[in-house]
Amino acid sequence: MDTAETGAGVRFVLDPASPDVHADCAKLRELGSLVPVEMEGVRAWAATRHATVAAVLAHPDLSRDISHWDPEGRAEVRDGTAVRRITFDTSMLNAEGEAHRRLRGPLARVFNARRVEELRPWVARLAAERVDRLAALPPGPVDLREHFAYPIPRDVITELMGIPPGMRSEVNELTDVAAGVGDTPVDVTEARRVLYGLLTEIVEDLRGAPGPGLISALVQEGELTGRELLDTVELVFIAGHVTTVNLLTNGARALLREPAQLALALGGELPWSAVVDETMRWDSPIAHFPMRYAVRDLEIDGVRVRRGEAVVACFASAGRDPERYGERACRFDAVAPQPGHLSFGHGRHFCLGAPLARLEGEVSLAILFAAFPDMRLAGPDAGTRPLGSVLGNSTRSLPVLLGERRG
Repeated sequence: MDTAETGAGVRFVLDPASPDVHADCAKLRELGSLVPVEMEGVRAWAATRHATVAAVLAHPDLSRDISHWDPEGRAEVRDGTAVRRITFDTSMLNAEGEAHRRLRGPLARVFNARRVEELRPWVARLAAERVDRLAALPPGPVDLREHFAYPIPRDVITELMGIPPGMRSEVNELTDVAAGVGDTPVDVTEARRVLYGLLTEIVEDLRGAPGPGLISALVQEGELTGRELLDTVELVFIAGHVTTVNLLTNGARALLREPAQLALALGGELPWSAVVDETMRWDSPIAHFPMRYAVRDLEIDGVRVRRGEAVVACFASAGRDPERYGERACRFDAVAPQPGHLSFGHGRHFCLGAPLARLEGEVSLAILFAAFPDMRLAGPDAGTRPLGSVLGNSTRSLPVLLGERRG
């Protein structure tokens, strides 16, 4: 993370290429609870500590509605950046009040905890199929992110959305680009244009011939406009896929580095739900998430935020805040009592997909390690290549040696 002098004082640059997100977050917390930063060329305040992030997420005078962002701030947003993809989205993500309730309602009926729990046997079958494919790979290092963590949430969300089988491969490739997945720089703007064209085709087909899945349900309810519907579908794909890939990757990596805790989980003494929650806290799938805008001048932790200024929530930083988690803050410890975390959000924009992400994490990690209890990292540098994203927090690959299959 770099620093630069501005008229507002020292300003940190949230660097997508940073080799260590958590070291950056430690520096941010040292600077204060609300720190002036630059994020892909956009200036904002970064909420760095647990209590401050919680206050920001629930603050009545901080809105996700982009109309509250000062014109100068909006003008700084570059095309093709992660900040632009997030801040100009017209789904429930950036809606408030009645508009937020209208856009969130149809999804809330699908992603409630009871309906998600009914998916447990199906998710278990998907995970077991992936274990079979892992076992069939040639001997040697296996990229666990590519061959396990990646395909499970992809297949789950594609099926739930009701994408026609013949179009799934292309849709998945395009949503990967739109979410910034992959090593090679690509034209995100063009990928989103093609994706929206494909989704429009799917929507129009479903208008004439309704089918199973969330997209058809949204079309039939007719509550969303054309752009709202497309943005909602894209949001669900990315939020329901990429973040869960990071959760599975980070959870597996943590357990491979903590064999004693893995043994407790395999022995039934440590619930897999505790492993998932500790992963979310200690190694949040999302590092920094934009934006909320001050609808009036206000003060947070003694810092004045002027009307129209933007605030970023630093989830990776909040999860390792010593003021909240004490001496275990920077240590993975799924055995210790979990006082709660903010990685699924807080307040009116709490993540609708939290029950599904938790279920996928619990089921998939349990099945994976039951099958390969002797799995180990393929070398000291395995799992250390950061994503290169200002939003996501994980590793680009997780090379492992599977060991003998037992389950």
